Amino acid sequence: MNYAQTIDFLFNSVTSFQQVGADAYKPGLERVEEFCRRIGNPQNSFCTIHVAGTNGKGSVSSMLASVLRQAGYKVGLYTSPHLVDFRERIRVDGRMIPQQDVVDFVGCNYGSIKELQLSFFEITTAMAFSHFALSGVEVAVIETGLGGRLDATNIIRPLVSVVTNIGLDHTALLGDTLQAVAAEKAGIIKSGVGIILGEGSESYNNVFEARSAACGSQLIYAEQCYSHVGHRLCGGMQTIELQNRMNGKPLSIEIDLLGECQYHNVITAATVVDYLNQNSPLTISCQAFREGMSSVVANSSLQGRWQVVGQNPLTVYDTGHNAHGIRYVAEQISRFIEGGGRAYCVIGFARDKSLDEVLELLPRSAYYLFTAADSPRSLPAAQLCDMAAAAGLSGECAESVKAALQRAREMATANDMIFVGGSNFVVAEVL
Repeated sequence: MNYAQTIDFLFNSVTSFQQVGADAYKPGLERVEEFCRRIGNPQNSFCTIHVAGTNGKGSVSSMLASVLRQAGYKVGLYTSPHLVDFRERIRVDGRMIPQQDVVDFVGCNYGSIKELQLSFFEITTAMAFSHFALSGVEVAVIETGLGGRLDATNIIRPLVSVVTNIGLDHTALLGDTLQAVAAEKAGIIKSGVGIILGEGSESYNNVFEARSAACGSQLIYAEQCYSHVGHRLCGGMQTIELQNRMNGKPLSIEIDLLGECQYHNVITAATVVDYLNQNSPLTISCQAFREGMSSVVANSSLQGRWQVVGQNPLTVYDTGHNAHGIRYVAEQISRFIEGGGRAYCVIGFARDKSLDEVLELLPRSAYYLFTAADSPRSLPAAQLCDMAAAAGLSGECAESVKAALQRAREMATANDMIFVGGSNFVVAEVL
């Protein structure tokens, strides 16, 4: 197979969550454990950091990879989903896995892939582990795909486990309560391995406390280590002011991620770095932390996180797609409107999302271009229009993401905002 044929095989011959949603989910670790055993257990060849959570895990993973790279380590980064190119998922020092390496991995292991009936995510997880081992990676940041307890990535024994936050998403698979979702995410906690919880809540802290106690693992609440003092934008960078709650010292961080909610992720990343310095073989200087945080996008090519792609009108792409993530996006859009501009929002969602709370959060004073990405998982635009109208949102339907964006550009003035989001698929199309 060539590269195009290999990608076609991965997306169309095995089950891919990105393509079909919940029908692709294969819980359990037996298949990926056996597959990795057959290829020499590459995941044991390097140190790892395991990151789970409802929102922010991609940002935190990219922050940590960038910081570790600035500290002088050869760093692997495994994230999902991709937006434009499949190879975005697997990077070494910021460079995507070469096309030929993807072809070779699938070709060499085709028999086992078919015999074990591996899912798309199981294959790509093992591919990442193999690529990192062959590349001589020293430490890899591994983001879970879905949940944690039964996620294919959960065969690693990391230096530290990280859960960014808990919200309701993928409820058909993870449960329809915060406690149930927390139990799945807490499943990444390993015996004797510390766990950092980015955003705690009385709704689910007890789940992590019980799991960490059962595993003999230290539980650290990031918000008890650092507090958010303030933030400001300046020339395409965001400065986030923190205070170390342990010693009272201020910490000012410049970061090239602009979403206001990023301060939660910066607090989480800072706490992880402190833990690694105290409890692992890794050494990360304050200078490496600052330099790594200032170049997260540059080092990891992270996209779709309050990504400003134009001015006059301000044009922003964001992949927030559930109530927990949309809340921050909606607040930032509302603040822009309060400043005197108008917001034109190109919005589309996956059909398997629960949208009642999401639509309730979106600002009523914005104008919406409701659309659907070219994906079998997309909610039809007409259906979204009807739901949005019932929720009190004003706007119109567009036959495609491209048409919706063009219509927004026609209506917006230089002082307005064009926002594109609602799902990874919508942002992927405009990118």
